[in-house]
Amino acid sequence: MNISVVISAYNEQESLGELAQWIANVMKTNQFSYEVIIIDDGSKDDTWEVIEQISSQNPCVKGLKFMQNYGKAAAIYCGFEESQGDVVITMDADLQDSPEEIPELYRMVMKDGYDLVSGWKKKRFDPLGKTIPSKLFNFTARLTSGIKLHDFNCGLKAYRSAVVKNIEVYGEMHRYIPILAKRAGFGNIGEKIVSHQARKYGESKYGLERMIKGYLDLITLTFMTKFSSSPMYFFGTIGSLLFIIGGCMATYIISTKLYLQFNDLPSRPVTEQPLFFMALITSVIGSQMFLSGFLAELINRKSSSRNNYKIDKKA
Repeated sequence: MNISVVISAYNEQESLGELAQWIANVMKTNQFSYEVIIIDDGSKDDTWEVIEQISSQNPCVKGLKFMQNYGKAAAIYCGFEESQGDVVITMDADLQDSPEEIPELYRMVMKDGYDLVSGWKKKRFDPLGKTIPSKLFNFTARLTSGIKLHDFNCGLKAYRSAVVKNIEVYGEMHRYIPILAKRAGFGNIGEKIVSHQARKYGESKYGLERMIKGYLDLITLTFMTKFSSSPMYFFGTIGSLLFIIGGCMATYIISTKLYLQFNDLPSRPVTEQPLFFMALITSVIGSQMFLSGFLAELINRKSSSRNNYKIDKKA
């Protein structure tokens, strides 16, 4: 099979029929063998009924229904698990992503050799409340990951099949799939400018809660990418640095106290000096950070997946 299209849908009953027909027309024109996997993410409208109707009319369309709203990342993960195509393409269900981009995305993966191609909505039709947070996300993601993509948030992406079978998407990680792919060893990541349509039906699901979750997931992902195999490098370095700083402050206080007493000069008790308590707190926090790293290292060494390495080829 050439292409699997994975679509996460939440309260998108008006748009799914039009989107499915649009995809079918593009596939027929380009003579692709394909499947469309639509995941109903716990919709409260008639989304599932629409999916069943589409599936009964087109055998290339499959549906999955969640019992409750688990989020877009969970839907994409399940879609990846079900996919059978050589190239897997994700897109949103709101008609803002154009299926006309599919042939070129497919070519970039199969002919140009990209592991992943991410869409870039250079010209957007979203409100400022969505575009400004998106720009902040993209800037931070580029800075922390080193991946030079303009639009991590774009739902329209194409993947080599091996990529989606070797990454785990959870939380709000769907926007950081390029980082997950790079971490899994798929570093040939490209970008394509794609067209963006204004939302035709319903309303945006983007809110402040998703923005906060997205940033927290980025912090988690950055930490896991750099320190998951050796947490002691992170906790131990910070802990040792804080302990040394606290020790230096304590040494300074005691040395000053002894010098003043030796020369019969007036001095305050050590315990009455604010710097003493700063030194004490810094040393305690440093010790705790170091011990946290030590315990994390012990737990990591007992992990059953510690040496679960992905082998690409054998000769």
